[in-house]
Amino acid sequence: MWFVLRGSGSFPLRRTLAWSLGVAAVVAFSACSKKEAPPVALRPVVAMAAVADTHTVQSSLPATIEARYSTPLSFRVAGKIIERRVRLGDSVKAGEIVAKLDPADNAKSAASAAAQLSAAQHQLTYAEQQLTRDRAQAQENLIARAQLEQTENAYAAALAQRNQAQAQAALSADQLKYTTLVADRAGVITAEQADTGQNVSAGQAVYNLAWSGEIDVVADVPETTLGSLAVGQTATVKLAALGGKPFAARVREVSPAADPQSRTYRVRMTLEAPTQEVRLGMTADVAFAQAPVSGASGASGASSQAFTLPSTALFHAGKLPAVWIVKADGSLELRRVDVSRYGERTVTVSNGISPGDRVVWQGVHTVSAGEKVRVVAPLHPEDFAS
Repeated sequence: MWFVLRGSGSFPLRRTLAWSLGVAAVVAFSACSKKEAPPVALRPVVAMAAVADTHTVQSSLPATIEARYSTPLSFRVAGKIIERRVRLGDSVKAGEIVAKLDPADNAKSAASAAAQLSAAQHQLTYAEQQLTRDRAQAQENLIARAQLEQTENAYAAALAQRNQAQAQAALSADQLKYTTLVADRAGVITAEQADTGQNVSAGQAVYNLAWSGEIDVVADVPETTLGSLAVGQTATVKLAALGGKPFAARVREVSPAADPQSRTYRVRMTLEAPTQEVRLGMTADVAFAQAPVSGASGASGASSQAFTLPSTALFHAGKLPAVWIVKADGSLELRRVDVSRYGERTVTVSNGISPGDRVVWQGVHTVSAGEKVRVVAPLHPEDFAS
């Protein structure tokens, strides 16, 4: 369609119309062209390259000095204590008398048993003489066979009665001897549980005796430390009473069950080369040396060195521990790991990671396998240390 412009102001009008047509053409051209998709924003995650532990981890716990063997001393018969010869803290020797019971009743029982034994012995002697005579007469056919059998039976009964009286007399003599309490081992009295004049029953503890010899260091460890301890492991023991003097010790026993109240596990260590100044009951500070774990490669190709990671890096593949690994192309891989120690704010991974692997430290619950991410280094890595 053609338009004819007339009038005095024709030139400005033509210029305005040309500008409008140009704008319309640009808009039409833009509408016909294809829109380009905006770039995909990668999810940022905090990750760091794994570095194997090269230092020795120290786990320090309070402990006490105890004797390896400690037994109660008690009378084997009931009675009234008439004498105590040792007190708390006294050293005793093997075979030393430490207390006595009133022996009157036991002495009478022993005398009665001895009298019964004497009577039974006389009865046996008479039965033996009678048996000798009857056997001689039986050979001459002077007595009947039945009479000889009766004599033999009487002798057998007398012999049994003598043996019974003999055993009873020995038992009564032992019970009289048991009224004297003797230390069966050399050691130190660590407790007094009965006093002079008190009536005690058989087996009731009067003293507690700590044996001389090997000394144990006893510590109660929490669940988080239990996994890093093993029998035979070395430790350093420092005694506060001796100015922090160090002693070498070795783990001898780890309790298989936790204490029902404190929920800790008791660990006993043998104190190697203790000096005379080490006393029972002293408090100590124990430092367990835990060497880094090393070994062959696992099935996934990752080495079994130890790596300390923040607890926030730990994820789970089903019910098993795992971590997210950032691969070279920026995608994520969920990898199974073995955790050897759980710290307060860290975990020690013993298998599943190789040096240099980029492990996601934060954001593990917001990503998925195969997703590509953008790695961001932590601002303060030392904040993740335990």
